[in-house]
Parts: sequence; structure tokens; C-alpha cells
Amino acid sequence: MPQENAGMKAPLILEVKGNALDDGPGIRSVVFFKGCPLSCTWCHNPESKRIGLEIGFEAKTCAGCDTCINLCPEQALSRDNPFFINRARCTLCFECVDACPSGALTRIGIPMTIDEIVARVIRDKPFYDTSGGGVTLSGGEPTMFMAFAGELLKALKAAGIHTMVETCGLFDLDRFNEILYPWLDLIYYDIKLIDKNAHTRYCGTSNEKILENFKSLYRRGRNGGTPVLPRTPLIPGITDTPENIRAVAEFLTACEVSEARLLPYHPLWQEKNHKIGISPDTGNSKEMDQWLDNQVLAECRTIFEAAGLSV
Repeated sequence: MPQENAGMKAPLILEVKGNALDDGPGIRSVVFFKGCPLSCTWCHNPESKRIGLEIGFEAKTCAGCDTCINLCPEQALSRDNPFFINRARCTLCFECVDACPSGALTRIGIPMTIDEIVARVIRDKPFYDTSGGGVTLSGGEPTMFMAFAGELLKALKAAGIHTMVETCGLFDLDRFNEILYPWLDLIYYDIKLIDKNAHTRYCGTSNEKILENFKSLYRRGRNGGTPVLPRTPLIPGITDTPENIRAVAEFLTACEVSEARLLPYHPLWQEKNHKIGISPDTGNSKEMDQWLDNQVLAECRTIFEAAGLSV
């Protein structure tokens, strides 16, 4: 199997999570890539936004021994800092991480070869086979690393493993069709916002290519290609508004979509932001600090179902 081929852009991996039940059919392993072309305000995996290495700090795990503070050559650590780490001074030498006795300081992102990932997930193949599961590439955004992801998917298919990708849809469609598509059994595709100005405001870029890519891939899936399942995360006051949900439903029905998913919101991402030194701008909305209200979920489901979508 080819390893890090010349010119292949290898990603950092956040985690290879086993026994996953929410990222595709059956029991799955999920490979989380680090790096994303979007910058969603509510990102539930904010540690996956940046491509490069980062240091995470878990205040609840810290033993308060000050070992890291005393040895940091850049004096970048301080209990007076609300995030503990002055990231403008930190040079990512990771001396503090290596010395931390409690594991409160961690590396975010690890290099892994294709062989290493396959070896990690293939030991769970009996669970995939008995449950109809497999391996999901997620993130972050796996399509930022087309060559690497394509070789990984190819290796997984050679091992007889069901494969799928979770994507935001912002990629070069020709390269996707050439490099990833032949090795995919299923695609989960996020449709967050229809209004391009709102998408730019909350996700950092326009959604025009995302919507066009979806139309093409879904049409191909309906004609015997890889199935595509659209998903809409329900973010309080942003994506879960009746106006946006109706617009998403209209877009999907125009594409002749019959089935879609609604993803309930949860506020756990805010704690993750603190871990990597980010103060999230939630618009001071109390709703963003709470789990999604079941009534809102029911109302969104009703709009989808009224449009003829199975949810």
C-alpha cells in the first residue's frame, strides 16, 4: 500500500473514534481530520477548524502543580490568563504537554499514515460486518486532503470495509469525483443555510459551490451512483428559523430529495472553544447555552414532512 507519496498533503488526525453510532449506518469507526474551509460560528468540533497543531488545556483536569508554568521557556502559561495559555507567545514546543502529570495539556492533532489508520480500524471489522457498519471520514473536512483521503478510502475498500464521508460540500467537484467518489459507499452532506449572505456571515464563505455540488452529486446518486443524504444542523436563531428550514426544504424537494436529516443542537462546543483559547461569539443568546428545545425540533420536522421529506 502506498505510504506518504511524494506531493501528497497529509492531514493531522484529531481522533480515530471507535464504536460510533451517530456517523452512519451500523457500528462505525470515525476518522476525524483536522482542517476545514468553513468557519461556522457554532462549530461543534472547533478544534478541527485549523489545519496545524494546537495545544489544548482542560482546567477541570489540571492538578495545579505548576510544573508546566515553571518550565515553559516562553513564559506563555499563567493562571491569570482566562485560557491559561498565551497563544501569541507559545511556540508549540510541547514541553509543557510532555511534562504535565495530569494530562490537562494535550496535543491537538497527530500525524498518522494510511497504514496506521487502516491498522487501527480493521481490528473492528467484525463489528462492521455484523452491524452493517464501517468507517466514516469526518472532521473538519476530509476533502481538504483529497489525495490522502482517496488512498485511505481505497485501502479500506480493499479490506472489504464500508466507507462514507461527512462533508460540508465545499470542494472541487471534478477532483472529488475522480479521487474520492469511486471508493465511497455513502455521502452525508450538510446543507446549513440557503441564503448566501447568511451563510457568509455565519460560516465564513458563500454557499453557492456547496449547493451546486450537492445538486450534481445527488442527481448522480439517484441515477445509480453513491447515495447522498442531506443533513441540516439546527442552530438556535440561525439555521432553525422557519424561514431557513422552509428554504432548505424547498431546495431539497427541487432536487427531488426524498429523505433528509435534522441534527439537534447541543452547547458542548463552547467548552471545546475554551480548551483551545477561543471566546465564541454566540450573540449573547441564552438559547445557544441550552440543548435544542424538543418543540423547535418538532416544528422543523413538520416543515420538512409537509414538503414531502422523510426525516
